[in-house]
Amino acid sequence: MILIADGGSTKTHWSLISKDLNTKDFYSEGFNPYFVDEEYIVASLNGVLPEDLITDKVEKIYFYGAGVHNEEKAAVLSRAFGQIFGKAEIFIGHDLLAACRALLGKETGFAAILGTGTNTALYDGNDIFHHVDSAAYILGDEGSGCYIGKKFLTDLLRGTLPQSVKNNFAATFTYTTDEILDRVYTKPLVSRFCASFCEFIAKNLDNEHIYKLVENAFNDFFSNLVSLYPDYQKYEFNSVGSVGFYFKDILTKVAEKYGMKTGNILKSPIDGLIIYHKQLILNQGEEAVS
Repeated sequence: MILIADGGSTKTHWSLISKDLNTKDFYSEGFNPYFVDEEYIVASLNGVLPEDLITDKVEKIYFYGAGVHNEEKAAVLSRAFGQIFGKAEIFIGHDLLAACRALLGKETGFAAILGTGTNTALYDGNDIFHHVDSAAYILGDEGSGCYIGKKFLTDLLRGTLPQSVKNNFAATFTYTTDEILDRVYTKPLVSRFCASFCEFIAKNLDNEHIYKLVENAFNDFFSNLVSLYPDYQKYEFNSVGSVGFYFKDILTKVAEKYGMKTGNILKSPIDGLIIYHKQLILNQGEEAVS
């Protein structure tokens, strides 16, 4: 059996793939090694494992997660999983690699994450071979949920939103100007707070101002980030993440403007990862951890 995981900072989706290619899913909290340590991971994961799962029968683990930016952070996860799955080979990969494998399988191409944050890469069918840093939510992350949310909040605080959108906002939220500024400048998880307004924005897309706000955010994404990749127009545009998924029509329109046809737009990478690893099992008889 192999175990694969799509690990975010708040939630992890696990899928156990048996020898006959049947799958069984379960969930745990997120295990971002910047926020949790080895001992915490072991206790938390042990608490949610399926009762019928025999841990010694898990041969390989593929964990793709947020916060896996260097060997030191990856080692925290690897040691923790090794305590639970004592006979398993363990691979710890970045969530961007998960996006690439879910979207492209073994094919070369361009992949993006458009969720709370933004990330992009060129992929050779096995690994990432070119990556332009998104510069994170303060300096960059164009096209992300945080970026769109920030633009919306700026218009809200400056009074430039149409009156109908203001009315809808007042009927949905109770935030005052001071509360919004406090959440942005003094509280943790700023990017998540800003991105949380995307659901409201999606419900108000019929308003021209809101539509243009989202369109401009994707224009910034392509102009400032995607277009920095060599020969980017020869690739299809593929992405995972709720922002790309729910604003797919606008995203497709802007991609076409920049000369890119749209390929796969997925909300989550887990289904694509399951297909990727099942195909490896079929092609190779067994998987090599790489």
